[in-house]
Amino acid sequence: MTTMTPLPTLALHELHDGGGLPIVLIHAFPLDHRVWTAAAAALPVNVRAVAVDMPGQGYSESGNIAPSMDLVADAIYHTLQGAGIANAVVVGLSMGGYAALALADRHPAFVSALGLVDTKSTADTPEARDNRLRIAHELEMNQSLQPMLALPSQLLGETSLRDRRQLLPTLDAWVHAQAPRGLAWALRTMAGRPDRTAVLRRFSGPIAVVVGAEDTLTPLADAEHMVHAASDAALTVVPGAGHLSPLEDPRTVAAALALLHRRVMRRHR
Repeated sequence: MTTMTPLPTLALHELHDGGGLPIVLIHAFPLDHRVWTAAAAALPVNVRAVAVDMPGQGYSESGNIAPSMDLVADAIYHTLQGAGIANAVVVGLSMGGYAALALADRHPAFVSALGLVDTKSTADTPEARDNRLRIAHELEMNQSLQPMLALPSQLLGETSLRDRRQLLPTLDAWVHAQAPRGLAWALRTMAGRPDRTAVLRRFSGPIAVVVGAEDTLTPLADAEHMVHAASDAALTVVPGAGHLSPLEDPRTVAAALALLHRRVMRRHR
């Protein structure tokens, strides 16, 4: 008889008080829940926002589970269920968007609405996959964050690099707080994820797609691809923001998420 490796219980963070249907916020790589703090603070007073640290990042351990986006989704689902959250608006940023799509794929009854922020529904190209695996190997072999240290400046848009330079030391500190082993696990997880565009085609709830106008990692074309695949999706392009629009322009992103929350609440009436 085979035994399954237990799913890790992930760290949850209450970022904004409120009642009713919560918004669950899933962070980007190589960061943690803190990337959502400013946007959560800008939500309407009645909207609850809960952030989760994915396995191997922030305060969450990856345990002994295999690097798999399916298992990330299952761990998030079981953690939220254990916390008494039966349904949610699920919002993911970058890697968090991959997890949000996996949740909608594997646990569709849990996901009332989807927010996909600076992310994409397609799988990695072979070149991108090989690059992730190469960096994961470096992190594991050297147990050093050195391969990650140039990334913060690539995550921000040109406007932020010019006018919001205070974000760079913040991002540096967040990256330095991560464990090399956990980031290697996350890289292997992203490298192996499938194309989940079909999830958008069959998802019946409302979807918000948000993209920074200066995002070069998952640009506007990736956002438009998701909008065209979905039956009920609204697109928000955030001026002057790059790949971390909730950090670069939290109010604009919060407004898009508040509208998504209102759309799904109108359906529930």
